[in-house]
Amino acid sequence: MLASGRRGTGRRASLLRAGALGVLLAVAPLGKPLAADEKAGEGERPAEERSALLPRLIFGFEGRASFRQSDDNRFPVKFPFTPSQLPVGQKQAFEETVNAGSHFEVSKLILTVDAAWSELVVAHGRLDFLDLYDRNPTSSGKQTDVKEAWLRFGRQTEPGLLPPGSGAYLKIGKFEKFERQNDRHLESYGLVSTAFNRFNDAGVELGLDLGRHVYLKGGVTAGTPLFLRDPNALAGDNGTPAFLRPNPDPVLKSGIVILYDTEVSDIGASSDPQANAALGLRFADAGGRNAFDIMAFGHRRRLADHVEHDGSFYLGDLQLLRGPFSQAPEPIHGDRKQEVGGNLRLYLGGFALFGQFVDQRVAGLPRRGIEGEVAWTFDLPLKWAVAERQLFPTIQPAVRVSRIDNRFKSNPISPAPSFAWDWTKVDAGLRLGIVAGVDLTVEYAKNDFVLASGATRHNDEFLGTLRWKV
Repeated sequence: MLASGRRGTGRRASLLRAGALGVLLAVAPLGKPLAADEKAGEGERPAEERSALLPRLIFGFEGRASFRQSDDNRFPVKFPFTPSQLPVGQKQAFEETVNAGSHFEVSKLILTVDAAWSELVVAHGRLDFLDLYDRNPTSSGKQTDVKEAWLRFGRQTEPGLLPPGSGAYLKIGKFEKFERQNDRHLESYGLVSTAFNRFNDAGVELGLDLGRHVYLKGGVTAGTPLFLRDPNALAGDNGTPAFLRPNPDPVLKSGIVILYDTEVSDIGASSDPQANAALGLRFADAGGRNAFDIMAFGHRRRLADHVEHDGSFYLGDLQLLRGPFSQAPEPIHGDRKQEVGGNLRLYLGGFALFGQFVDQRVAGLPRRGIEGEVAWTFDLPLKWAVAERQLFPTIQPAVRVSRIDNRFKSNPISPAPSFAWDWTKVDAGLRLGIVAGVDLTVEYAKNDFVLASGATRHNDEFLGTLRWKV
């Protein structure tokens, strides 16, 4: 798959600067007390005042190593690429599995830092030194990425817990979308979470607790641009220089792709910021072990004419939907992108349920997604211990079912006919705690889609992940 177009501009930078400002505000006080201590006799502050300026810091590290077994699939596309635009020896373009077969790989290395001046002033940063499964395009995306960087004033209550009373918070920087499921029980993502809220946005967010049970959220963010990726582990190479090299069999191929919201930090500018809003109702016991939370949400923005993506000459937003060289446009009209939806969370002891529904229109193209995950955590009896830590403390089976219905027909010569296919994905797996901070997740994804001809095909994948946290 290939495309061309002018590079996007950098007008989104103002919102990203807001995120950077949050980090600077969080870090700046760290140097002030040190400078005061070094200048003895020059109006030294009292010890209690100096300690109030210093935040409490917590550093963390996380790594993941994976084994992946991916099906091998290949689907021809009708777009009339010229021979110079195809790999040597290839006469037709294909949508095909990114990297079929069996592979061992280090998939993630993460450094986090949390800073707290009080319960009401906190900051958080996350740096991914390696994030193989979130890079897009996989081989040429950023090796190192600031995934999160935000500063928060006020109290933000996590799902499954009740606040002590009415309150508010303001968050500035780069952070997760408020409808995203952050407590996934498998390493994979569902179709809905991949398509709509996998990646973080940048801007400002305001939350209000109206008593203990009703809450509101709203904000203005940059808006994550529309792009394309395979919904299995690896995103695939699309529009990367590696695709154009004289190699009839590239190591990383295009993937069998869906439309999705990509990484905000790697792109240029959208024409308008995105407006976000949510209304929720929650109930929980004192410890949050049993809880119910339901939330309605919506997002709206104007699509950019084109958005540059780091490492690829594919352009996002409207130019992506117009097709390569604007020769195979999807049946679009207008430039609005909006989605409305709802979340449901239920916690009953070790049982957890998450459900999400999204109804989206992107430049007039309608599609809907629904996703549900159930998991149950069982505490295992103490049989063995290592360094005074229980060996195999927990086991956690989980099943996720997700579906995307694309209610439009793709252009017959589209280089990505899979945009319009209907998809169903079932992820089932088991997470075994090995010792505190170390676990192993094994899972299988049954990924089905319906071609324009009506035939059903599969692009299944097995994934095993060893995760450790420090």
